[in-house]
Amino acid sequence: MSAFRKAYIYIRDHFAGVLEETDEGYSFSYDFDYIKSENAVPASLTLPLQNESYTSKTLFSFFDGLIPEGWLLNVVTRNWKIPENDRFGVLLVACKDPIGNVSIKEKRV
Repeated sequence: MSAFRKAYIYIRDHFAGVLEETDEGYSFSYDFDYIKSENAVPASLTLPLQNESYTSKTLFSFFDGLIPEGWLLNVVTRNWKIPENDRFGVLLVACKDPIGNVSIKEKRV
């Protein structure tokens, strides 16, 4: 399973895992060091901490829920010239600093 694009997931500014767009859909894996840390919390209730990767044919609903809607989605897609149906692309540009404790980065920092 090869990855087309990757998003690096941070929880409370700590690297927590990698979300990948693959030829079969999507996968999300927590970082092993993050799981072992004493302050590890899951990204969402639907993605509890585990060593195995999660896979899905569609973008996980938690990550899709971070994407803006309505007029703000229109602003994002128009300014960055991203098709509205490219949910992963919108996630990468619009969810770097969303409300809540999870943020999405295009590169691991």
